[in-house]
Amino acid sequence: MMRSAGAGVVVGAPHAAPGVNAARLPVFVLTGPTGAGKSGWAERLAQEAPVEIVSVDSALVYRGMDIGSAKPSRDLRRRLPHHLIDICEPNDNYSAGRFVTDATAAIEAIHARGKVPLLVGGTMLYLRALMHGLAQLPVASPELRRQIDERAAREGWQSLHTELQRLDPAAAERISSADSQRIQRALEVCYMTGRPISELQRDTVSPLKGYPLQAWALAPNRGVLHQRLEDRFHSMLTAGFLDEVRSLRARGDLNAGCSSMRAVGYRQLWAHLEGEYDLTEAARRGIIATRQLAKRQLTWMRSEQSLEWLDPDISTLQASWNRDLSQKLRELGL
Repeated sequence: MMRSAGAGVVVGAPHAAPGVNAARLPVFVLTGPTGAGKSGWAERLAQEAPVEIVSVDSALVYRGMDIGSAKPSRDLRRRLPHHLIDICEPNDNYSAGRFVTDATAAIEAIHARGKVPLLVGGTMLYLRALMHGLAQLPVASPELRRQIDERAAREGWQSLHTELQRLDPAAAERISSADSQRIQRALEVCYMTGRPISELQRDTVSPLKGYPLQAWALAPNRGVLHQRLEDRFHSMLTAGFLDEVRSLRARGDLNAGCSSMRAVGYRQLWAHLEGEYDLTEAARRGIIATRQLAKRQLTWMRSEQSLEWLDPDISTLQASWNRDLSQKLRELGL
């Protein structure tokens, strides 16, 4: 059920920040499936209120991945402060742990300037780590991962997902049978510790504990969203998405297994350039994968009780959300 903007969730007692009364400064979160319009909402609020945008997107961190990630333009970022964009190379393995460290540092710095951080994005792993904390998990084992990959090659990832259902039903429920990276990690943790990863993840403390937190999720009509995602993918191709992937491939230090190249759209166009299928098929697969990503994001968001749901297709809702938040920040003296 859709709810209007307004109520928030207060988590613990706030941190202090130099020069401002941090006890009164909140953290805002705006999430939603890919293509829901989060960036537009955030940018409009940032034009009207003392907020700075912190990206929660696993593709925006990489330099050179602009078109396929729908990265805000450099001109826009000069006019409106954005954080955690273009902070590493695509051959780097950026992780949820690094994101939590970078995001908490950005939040503290924004509060110190007397402004409010607006965390915007739909990378579920990052949001979960920030809102609920990261479990103390074992370091990855290259040998064990190689063994899991070899089994997957013989039996298929669906078979390994079935095994995960037996070992860790809670993790298997939230991990898609097509999400090879997360299946691999969940099984790896089970094998190494003898405990389900979902159990270890429950024993965590939120990095946001102590901050007044308000969180919203944009949820467009499913049919509208699917059409929007298809149109956006074709627009990206027209804007030079294929050339962008071709340039990344030409670097020579990337391959299809890199975390950056597993991103939706990039993965399918990379396979096209490898000769696995033609461009029409790559676009079809990219659109399907994007819709599947949106479905997984919505599934997680529905399980997150702290989120308020907003319908971005209600024409007056964005303006009222801006107005309410701007008024709230004025009441805080910002």
